[in-house]
Amino acid sequence: MIDLHCHILPALDDGALDLADSLAMARQAERDGITTICATPHIRDDHDVEIDELPARIAELQGELDRHGVEVRIAQGGEVSQLGADTLSDAHLRAVSLGGGGWILLEPAPGPIAEALPALAHRLAHRGMRTIVAHPERHAGAGFERYLHELKEAGCLIQWTAEFIAERPAGAAEDPILRLAREGLVDVLASDAHSSHGGRPVRLSGGVERLREVCTAEQVSWITEQAPATILPAAPVDAPRR
Repeated sequence: MIDLHCHILPALDDGALDLADSLAMARQAERDGITTICATPHIRDDHDVEIDELPARIAELQGELDRHGVEVRIAQGGEVSQLGADTLSDAHLRAVSLGGGGWILLEPAPGPIAEALPALAHRLAHRGMRTIVAHPERHAGAGFERYLHELKEAGCLIQWTAEFIAERPAGAAEDPILRLAREGLVDVLASDAHSSHGGRPVRLSGGVERLREVCTAEQVSWITEQAPATILPAAPVDAPRR
């Protein structure tokens, strides 16, 4: 499996505290069957992340994992704030795209998703970038489903937090989130983990198993294999019909 959203780089944003914490997170991932993690530090004004330094930081972490025999690959990335995306140069956008392939993991502005987010996705598309919307479950509000459909129509993919999906009530066939998954509004799951010391773990399997209960095999294959695997090498992504 591939985790497309994880704050595993040490001592950088509000993620891993140090290399030991990063190593423990990678071991969590390995136990869960995750083979690749996109390191996605916050790219926004309240975190002092130097984009040009990220390749060296990723290489340092990868070297630590290799020395300890942890078979997890760290890929480049970033979690780009909706509020600051327009201010980034094309080069910096490319540098924080997932795997360098031009897919931007976009963090919605605080509060409910609104018209500004699809508009930004269109602007990024004009700059040669494609958008993955991060953790929409934290941005529900009036018109939530309508905006999700607008984002999909704009060519966006929707990334939900695996733990949030895993915690949906068992046997609740009419759970609104699981209904959205059946309707094709869940494209990928990610951990959005920040530390091994607490909070969300680097784990996808719980969310995947919950989706297996309510989605078709084709949908689960798309969410767990096809979409993540094609995002990283920048291959074309054509979502299955809803």
